[in-house]
Amino acid sequence: MVDALGSRQLAALLPDPAGARPAYRHLAQAISALILDGRISLHTRLPAERDLAAALRTSRTTVTAVYDLLREGGYACSRQGAGTWTALPEGRAPNGVRRLLTAAEDTAIDLARAAPTLPPGTLADALARVTPRLADHEGTPGYHPYGLPDLRAAIAERFTRRGLPTVPEQILVTSGAQHALTLVLALLCRPGDRVLTENPSYPNALEALRRARLRTTAVPVSDDGWDVEVVESAFRQLPQLAYLVPDFHNPTGHLMPEAERGRVLRAARRSGAWLVVDETLAELALDVPAPAPFASHAAPGEAGQVVTVGSMSKTHWAGLRVGWLRAPARLVTELAGQRVATDMGGSVLDQLLALDLLDRADELTADRLERLRGQRDALAAALAAKLPRWTWQLPPGGLSFWVDLGEPVAAALAERALDHGVRIEGGGHFATAPGLFEQRLRIPYTLPGDTLREAVSRLAASLAAGLPTVPAARRPRWVA
Repeated sequence: MVDALGSRQLAALLPDPAGARPAYRHLAQAISALILDGRISLHTRLPAERDLAAALRTSRTTVTAVYDLLREGGYACSRQGAGTWTALPEGRAPNGVRRLLTAAEDTAIDLARAAPTLPPGTLADALARVTPRLADHEGTPGYHPYGLPDLRAAIAERFTRRGLPTVPEQILVTSGAQHALTLVLALLCRPGDRVLTENPSYPNALEALRRARLRTTAVPVSDDGWDVEVVESAFRQLPQLAYLVPDFHNPTGHLMPEAERGRVLRAARRSGAWLVVDETLAELALDVPAPAPFASHAAPGEAGQVVTVGSMSKTHWAGLRVGWLRAPARLVTELAGQRVATDMGGSVLDQLLALDLLDRADELTADRLERLRGQRDALAAALAAKLPRWTWQLPPGGLSFWVDLGEPVAAALAERALDHGVRIEGGGHFATAPGLFEQRLRIPYTLPGDTLREAVSRLAASLAAGLPTVPAARRPRWVA
């Protein structure tokens, strides 16, 4: 199964070729930028030349030249009878990967990653405590496909304390929540299956769905949160699986009300769908009590197909690469078998560090929440002072603002902001389809207050300097 991009969808993402000379080069540059930016997925079939020419109101000769340039540059491949689909040139990484490969001399303020740091000395102290325990493992093979038994027990106990009775056999330790989701998709879904997901949502999860070649049914998360009737209606389409982020949703920061959780669980049970709940941000409650696990709202018999994923990345430090999933014990056994085919088991040292940090979680979390509140307030004040036309809602938890710019300039602003020393994500990265949320920016408050104030000043300067016209996206004509 290969994803296909409609001619009107692609045309809506591209600048008007009428004012550019030569138009074919202008369009090819815009399409290649969209591929690098992840707003057009790899291995997506591009529209037929005749259809795209009609949608762009240009000649077929121009579109033929566009596709020729894309193929020459390595951004497209073609095969007779199979069409043309997107690709990447050899040695070129997508922007999403390049953002993680920041050069040492790069001094840009990084607002592209909502990833907090640990207080100074935390890791060093933890390493000193776990070193003797690591030596205890020297005489073992070191393979733990399910995770270290002590860590599984600690994670299970945390679920139980939060209101969801759990035993270690229901826990699989993974290399982060993203790894957990990938394992679940590989086991429970097949290419072409329908999957329900929110729009917007976490970009790496959406990319995992695309790479698994799944068809997404998107339910909106608006400024008012979830419309549970829309969610219930989407479940009536009988998806194989649903992926939701109900706790301080990424990127909007919304918290799903308790009453709506029960309705979602009942709708999932009626449809027979597996429900994957991402609780990576659940403990980052700033103005409200931390929510109980989503599955704890299930009536008897409703939680049998709920998988809960979490990690240390947002509450502690992403560099540990330790996450987990909670699921029925039989499914955990099957997922462990799936996991062995890819990485055999996680690092013993990282798991021991995670166990040590979880033992001190109450102390570390209290400090983290206090710092996040101050940083959130600093970002809000800076935006109000420097960019008063932008609007946002103060999230009750999580790590970021979902800012409305008032016009569809997010991609162009992100490009210009890098020239002013700020790396940031446009809203299109969080969309289930190309062309959406071009009026939005996700701005995390994971950096110190002074750094956030400087970043906002640079964003304001970027906006005042004017925005580039290539490859600026237009508001999609096909979106109501």
